[in-house]
Amino acid sequence: MNQSRPKVKKSRALGIALTPKAVKYFEARPYPPGEHGRGRKQTSDYKVRLLEKQRLRAQYDISERQMVRAYDRARKAGGKTGESLVIELERRLDALVLRSGIARTIYQSRQMVTHGHIEVNGRKVDKPSFRVRPDDVVMVRERSREKVPFQVAREGGYAPDGETPRYLQVNLKALAFRLDRDPNRKEIPVICDEQLVVEYYAR
Repeated sequence: MNQSRPKVKKSRALGIALTPKAVKYFEARPYPPGEHGRGRKQTSDYKVRLLEKQRLRAQYDISERQMVRAYDRARKAGGKTGESLVIELERRLDALVLRSGIARTIYQSRQMVTHGHIEVNGRKVDKPSFRVRPDDVVMVRERSREKVPFQVAREGGYAPDGETPRYLQVNLKALAFRLDRDPNRKEIPVICDEQLVVEYYAR
């Protein structure tokens, strides 16, 4: 799913920094890329909702099909559909590997999972979309631990700037974490007005 479009350009187009590297560029050029980036843009209700949906998709690096599936599950979950959608996406294995500080970006996290470096409850899982359940224990597989990215992670090189989300119990020295409980929407560090995303799909 990893798109070839440069992450910095994509970040500027969506109005959010998708990688730590993009943060620097974003501060210098806080407007969309291209020669008309600073020009006035006409915005319709549809475009506002579409942009919000694209922003949420980009933060989890998922395809439209995966997004629609997650939305359908969220709709059936009861409660607020928007909040359920973000919680649904946050329980993806690649998202939680990122939040734990084992990976620096969602792209690196996805790669770690697909390359077979991660196990859940002692079994190798190579699907980034795997949905982690409360009390599941996730760790880097024994044979992968001496690889450079995991050595960096062990020393806290990818640890999030703020505190680790409270729904995770993390032991970076052991390259392991546990999902204690389902996240609450307000604890999840994604930038999104999820109600606009719901309105986009409900149209």
